[in-house]
Amino acid sequence: MQIGMVGLGRMGGNMAERLRRGGHEVIGYDRNPGVSDVGSLAELVDRLTTPRTVWVMVPSGEPTRATVAELAELLSPGDLVVDGGNSHYADDRGHAERLGAKGIGFVDVGVSGGVWGLDHGYALMVGGTAEDVRRLMPIFETLKPAGEDGFVHAGGHGAGHFAKMVHNGIEYGMMQALAEGWELLEASELVTDVAGCFRSWRSGTVIRSWLLDLLVRALEDDAELSRLRGYAEDSGEGRWAVQAAVEHAVPLPVITAALYARFASRQPDSPAMKVVAALRNQFGGHALTSATSAAPGTADRSATGDAAGAETDPPIETEK
Repeated sequence: MQIGMVGLGRMGGNMAERLRRGGHEVIGYDRNPGVSDVGSLAELVDRLTTPRTVWVMVPSGEPTRATVAELAELLSPGDLVVDGGNSHYADDRGHAERLGAKGIGFVDVGVSGGVWGLDHGYALMVGGTAEDVRRLMPIFETLKPAGEDGFVHAGGHGAGHFAKMVHNGIEYGMMQALAEGWELLEASELVTDVAGCFRSWRSGTVIRSWLLDLLVRALEDDAELSRLRGYAEDSGEGRWAVQAAVEHAVPLPVITAALYARFASRQPDSPAMKVVAALRNQFGGHALTSATSAAPGTADRSATGDAAGAETDPPIETEK
């Protein structure tokens, strides 16, 4: 099958290569001329045989919206556009209506697989009409992993990206649980082989998973993760999942907490914890740590401290 691929970055480029390995003809367009087969979207459309299929793999938001809008002016009735990026599901219906008014089909595909997808296949969550999905099945069969799993026609327009959003929200929660478990093991004086604990869980336990395998791989490379900074971005889908949960009145305590933990990772010195530390000092005389203090727990207690009969527990300190 012939297909145009717009966006040849880490995901798009590998997907194009997997399709070529599977016998499909892929004509790629990217703003980087070093990897692009054509010089423009217009040239890409001209190179494709009708009815055309164009798969878009560019950043979500305005880049995707602009690309779809340009394709709407270049393509013809009977052609088909696929958005395989991490777009917000709410954008899909607008794309489908805009393209549909010109007789052009639209399918949204949530894609998971990352850098491993080239060799192992991509999990595909698809939204669109049954007719358009059937037309794309040769492409889907090549991209997905071997076997029955790894593909779902989740529903109509927007269902593919909605399913991918929920998938990524679950991923947030699983990653956060693994991260917290690692931190607790590291904090214990009892456990002397933290990496070995995780490695042992890969077989015979209910938490064995690909994410656990990847964590073991990371710990084999850097047992204490000392070369990393504790900072984590979010792709946007975690936020969208929490927003959707509010709209549907569905409680997502784990996913929400995992998202907020990523926000906390970006604060070198938590403003909220400054307030907590100040209040604990005021009501209980608990120790404060100054922003320039070199050692924890060395700041002076206030005059209202233990002498006033306040509770005494270990000092709480903010990060420096």
